[in-house]
Amino acid sequence: MDSSETKLGATVASRVPQIVIGNPEELERKKRAIKAAGLSSLQVIADFDMTLTKYMVNGTRGQSTHALLNQGNAEYDLKRQQLFDHYYPLETCPTIPVEQKTKLMEEWWGKTHNLLVEGGLTFKAIQTSVANAVIGFRSGVVELLEILEAKSVPVLIFSAGLADIIEEVMRQKLHRSFKNIRVVSNRMNFDGDGNLLGFKGKLIHVLNKNEHSLEMAAPLHDDQGHEVVNNAKNGYSLVRDRRNVILLGDHIGDLGMSDGVDYDNRITIGFLNENINSWLSTYTTAFDIVVLNDGAMTSVVDLIQELSR
Repeated sequence: MDSSETKLGATVASRVPQIVIGNPEELERKKRAIKAAGLSSLQVIADFDMTLTKYMVNGTRGQSTHALLNQGNAEYDLKRQQLFDHYYPLETCPTIPVEQKTKLMEEWWGKTHNLLVEGGLTFKAIQTSVANAVIGFRSGVVELLEILEAKSVPVLIFSAGLADIIEEVMRQKLHRSFKNIRVVSNRMNFDGDGNLLGFKGKLIHVLNKNEHSLEMAAPLHDDQGHEVVNNAKNGYSLVRDRRNVILLGDHIGDLGMSDGVDYDNRITIGFLNENINSWLSTYTTAFDIVVLNDGAMTSVVDLIQELSR
């Protein structure tokens, strides 16, 4: 695919990582509008697993934040796997109505969270699981987050997983935190000895990880459990009046993360990590920019820099 046009009529960029732009004219229109409004009008919404993180790590399929968790109790690890084997086909089934599927996802997540409590999960087990995990960030992620922090652009990381694991991955793999990041995910409640007592607030699953769940947004925490931002703005106040959006995701369903945002312009970047021949047409229709082959974050860094000029 080194020509300027694909069979889809999409423009293909020549630099690595290879990207596909389905509608260059519309993308340029959005960029002009966002640039005219300024970065003070911008927010970034990002999925975590296989979007900020790599799909392949040193030749091995990368783990999601759910998959990497080993709670140190073989019986309960097996029970969680059995729940996955039962519910995952239901999650991906195209014929189940959304209302019914939502109830199934609430059921799955609730049972899984109960098993984590019953099985005696500890914060130490999370730290060990992350240390032993096959997980890593895409090249360019740190540069992107540093630029966004320097320019005071808020970043909302949405995940149906566990906020405590996401934060631990960032601590161990990035070795720093960012004041402009808020994580919207399921958050655990530990006792003083690091034993899991339960979960805080609203249950977030794959069908409701969007800005309707902003009450669950929280800043990153340090390794002592303290927020890295004192008197931090909550999710709503952080993005209030920021009516332009850049959205990053690796699944079509991630486009729903901006549900609840009354935006003026939205640029969407999709990371197509596998089955490119089967999914390229769908992704180029759904996303403004498609990054192929588990590519780096280069194109997003370039986009932010272009919007800054």
